[in-house]
Amino acid sequence: MKKILSLFVYLLLLFVLRAAPEDAAAPASLSAPLPDGVQKTVALTFDDGPKRATTETLLDGLRERNVPATFFVLGAELAGNEDLILRMRDEGHQIGNHTWDHVRLDGSAPASQLRQLARTEEALKEITGQSDFWVRPPYGVVGKAVQDGVSVPLVKWSVDPRDWETRDAASVVRAVLSEVQSGDIVLLHDIYPTSVDAALQLVDALRAQGYTFVTVKDLLYTLPEPPAAGVVYRYAD
Repeated sequence: MKKILSLFVYLLLLFVLRAAPEDAAAPASLSAPLPDGVQKTVALTFDDGPKRATTETLLDGLRERNVPATFFVLGAELAGNEDLILRMRDEGHQIGNHTWDHVRLDGSAPASQLRQLARTEEALKEITGQSDFWVRPPYGVVGKAVQDGVSVPLVKWSVDPRDWETRDAASVVRAVLSEVQSGDIVLLHDIYPTSVDAALQLVDALRAQGYTFVTVKDLLYTLPEPPAAGVVYRYAD
């Protein structure tokens, strides 16, 4: 009798699981929850790459430290660097869209600007087999027409050490450490050796202060409402 009852329960459970609607599962775009006990988080982001020497060095350093980051790449830089994009994907980094030619996303030509984003998105899809590439507007500007025309969140930043201007690793490290708080999105560029040096120093320094490094997607999915298409985010608060 017990065997018959157990078989009945098993068959009933199997029927329920198979009958459950597909949309009952968690959305594929929803990031995993942060580990228990994580209190201070920060997202390191890198613009304008990939660039062979510097991006490769950065990826090596992040892998050694087991740190994820977010790379907002230019479509014009993808050819010849496909292996770096695949490394980003395979090593747990988030890949984002920074337009094809680093164009502003405001002004009077939204159709052209959206084509820049679409072209980069298609190239990234072809390389990675993935989709859902969040957008970072070059120069941090975006017009309403582009906001209305994109199907992903838009990501700016809350900490900008102006690494492109100083080209000095020590200065960049000081600037970030003097300003960073939990939930911040830090803007860096993986096309400068000094920025790569600064980024790896920052990982070591912030980890010693108790920070956990996450992708932008993981950071923003800690908010009460899931990140929405066309909305501009600067930090998680």
